[in-house]
Amino acid sequence: MNVIRIGKILIVLILFIFFAGCGYKPSSQYSKRILGNKIYAEVFIDVHNPENSVLIKDAINEAIVAKFKSKIVDKKDEANSEFFVKFNSISFTPTAYNPNGYVVAYRATVSLNIIYIDKFGKKGSFNVSGIYDFSIEANSVISDTKRFNAIKFASYKAIGEFVSKVAIKGMLNGNKNK
Repeated sequence: MNVIRIGKILIVLILFIFFAGCGYKPSSQYSKRILGNKIYAEVFIDVHNPENSVLIKDAINEAIVAKFKSKIVDKKDEANSEFFVKFNSISFTPTAYNPNGYVVAYRATVSLNIIYIDKFGKKGSFNVSGIYDFSIEANSVISDTKRFNAIKFASYKAIGEFVSKVAIKGMLNGNKNK
């Protein structure tokens, strides 16, 4: 039994040394190279869909804090970088039906265009999308709560895609400086 425990400890130690030795860094480290610690985010309100614009704004703010490990600021002049987010589209597609033919699951897809100005003053743009699958009761409509949550979580995933793209850019720029 002691041999098994020692083996587990050795495996964990080897993995730790491997990750520390290979230079692993979380994506937030690379994105901070490009964006800095303070971010200003502005969501363009869609006149036809103002409620969703507010949800996207909340999702962006949460994602900035969680994924970028950065702080949101209210004024552009306090920020290291700026985001300008616009809806491309929001859709709900049925994904599952019950034996009677009623829809019981949907997929929400949110497509965003994010224009950003990084801490070096360079402007960039990405089209990103996120999906979120959710179920409903058979023979019912999508409630406002489920619809809002679906849009929020799909937006959060779209921001996650944006984080990945910015992190890749930060990693490539970081390697040029070496």
